[in-house]
Amino acid sequence: MSFASEKTSASRLAALLDEEFEALKAQDLDRFESLQPEKTSLIAKLAGVQPPAVGADDTAASADWRSFQDTVLECRDRHRRNSILIQRKLDAIRAALKTLQGADPTSSVEVYDRLGRIAMGRKKSSFTDA
Repeated sequence: MSFASEKTSASRLAALLDEEFEALKAQDLDRFESLQPEKTSLIAKLAGVQPPAVGADDTAASADWRSFQDTVLECRDRHRRNSILIQRKLDAIRAALKTLQGADPTSSVEVYDRLGRIAMGRKKSSFTDA
């Protein structure tokens, strides 16, 4: 049994994951979204791949299977890399939003309220402070 077709699909998935990474780095969300249907299709196709039968004496099939597995492992690592990048970007966005909302009382950053005035949440002075 030859895994040439499956290996081609796995190689395409690896290339697609690299394209996805570049789109994420460039923050090109349209490009990122356009890659998702093909990526999903390839993952679904590869999910159904079965290993060769145990005890098969065909060394070529074993070599093809190992090569296929190596490519799939590369895809897994690339997917994890992309996931980490997405998570870091989300964390940075959350931190920026938290700062803008004034949720950190130790922050020295002054932010503006909806009316364009400096928010008084942390540096509120009142008559009772005196």
